[in-house]
Amino acid sequence: MNGINVDINHLKKGEVNLGTSIMAVKFDGGVILGADSRTTTGAYIANRVTDKLTQVHGTVWCCRSGSAADTQAVADIVKYHLELYEAQHGAPPTTKIAASLFQELCYNNKDALTAGIICAGYDDKEKGAIYSIPIGGSIHKQEYAIAGSGSTFIYGYCNKNFKSNMTRDETVEFIKTSLSQAIKWDGSSGGVIRMVVLTASGVERLVFYPEDYVNA
Repeated sequence: MNGINVDINHLKKGEVNLGTSIMAVKFDGGVILGADSRTTTGAYIANRVTDKLTQVHGTVWCCRSGSAADTQAVADIVKYHLELYEAQHGAPPTTKIAASLFQELCYNNKDALTAGIICAGYDDKEKGAIYSIPIGGSIHKQEYAIAGSGSTFIYGYCNKNFKSNMTRDETVEFIKTSLSQAIKWDGSSGGVIRMVVLTASGVERLVFYPEDYVNA
């Protein structure tokens, strides 16, 4: 075609992508996960109110970034195995067990998946725990974790303002301010800020609309 060569593999495939801002933070009573709600297909916003916080078992949840299809499939597989674990052992799985499943799936299929996961939860053994499983399938236990395209803009803010053993309200405010800044500067992040609070009391969902966080 007039000497023009097109690299087909380099063209945008139109995959629905969770260009995103996700994070999880430990506090004195458990853990809180937070995420924006924008899902993009290239420059097109496919969904502005996505729920990127996924329950995999009881008080064990995950934040998903990367390919929407890949992360949904991985979360569904982990959820199935955790239900099987509880049936076989007669006790709920710990956050560490859930994170290890995510890590094994992501590592064994690292050439086929685009999946960055933050797995966090509350259990009787570890209390609040956070594990980051970035693309490639490594695993890192952390006091707080951030990921997604918007996280690039808030590493400095989080590093400066994070404190161990914050209260619930301090942690909610920390996550809200962090994600509001990620949304402000990252074109692939936006919508509402969703959070889930995991403690010994169970699960609590929170949602903040743009008018609630725009001046955070």
